[in-house]
Amino acid sequence: MKRIKLSREVRVGLLTLITLGAFFWSFNFLKGKDVFKRQRTFYAVYDNVAGLMTANSITINGLQVGQVSRMYFHPTKPGKVIVELYMSNSINIPSNSVARIFSSDLLGSRMIQIIPGDSPVMAESGDTLAAQMQQSLQDEVNDMVAPIMAKTENLITSFDTVLNILSEIFNEQTQENLTSTVQSLRNTMANLENATLTVDTLVESQKVRLSRIIANVEAITANLKSNGDNINRSMANITRITDTIARANLSATMNNLSRSVAGLEAVVSRIESGQGSIGQLVNNDKIYNDLEASAKELKLLLEDMRLNPSRYVHVSVFGRNPKKNPYQAPEGEE
Repeated sequence: MKRIKLSREVRVGLLTLITLGAFFWSFNFLKGKDVFKRQRTFYAVYDNVAGLMTANSITINGLQVGQVSRMYFHPTKPGKVIVELYMSNSINIPSNSVARIFSSDLLGSRMIQIIPGDSPVMAESGDTLAAQMQQSLQDEVNDMVAPIMAKTENLITSFDTVLNILSEIFNEQTQENLTSTVQSLRNTMANLENATLTVDTLVESQKVRLSRIIANVEAITANLKSNGDNINRSMANITRITDTIARANLSATMNNLSRSVAGLEAVVSRIESGQGSIGQLVNNDKIYNDLEASAKELKLLLEDMRLNPSRYVHVSVFGRNPKKNPYQAPEGEE
């Protein structure tokens, strides 16, 4: 077989082409492009891409599917940044998927995460995905620390104001007053301690008497408990009595009693003044003496009738002789 001999110029040209091809492939590979695979390009528009760099990874559910190709300002919307997303993976991406920039580590490195949507229509190469920006850890910490710092500054200002006020209030006179107050509190506590000790001593010395008193109280309560039925009956009787008194015409009774007392006072007054028979009898000694003499004579007569009944009762066919058995006064009487 006859070998084909290439000239030196052809060999140099082929080597140059191979070198340029290798450089082109390496350059695109470093940019995230694989010239041997089908590439798809998507776009996302952000307000801020701080921390995001070219060649940063693009992931779906944690799996890398592409890289950031380049970033540039929007031609018609000032301030907006367009990010080109080169994806070598053939995974289907719904048209309502979201390209979210997030922090991949604590140092602030940024990546883009594709959050698949639920649309049945798939995105095609050249479509623009919805953009979303996740705050970095530093931004979140700054957002959390900023209110705390503001509150801390306000607190320090308030604390400084309070210290100034306290320094003005607690002057030398106030300090002396506080010292005297503390001393008074110490004395008071000492007095309370002495009083407590005295009470403890008294209780200890009177422990036996207190025990007896408590025992007596318990006995009294036991008696009251055992005689509860009797007490209830007594209370019921008292209630009935009070109800009876309440139902009685007490006012009329009192009026009648008042009138009776008034009448009795009038009778007594008449007796004392000598009016009527009883008044004369009480106040006139002569009537009393006459009644006493009459009673005495009646007594003598009855005694004579008992001793000499024949003088007063005589049964005779021929009549009574008045000279027989005449009346004689008892001995000692005239």
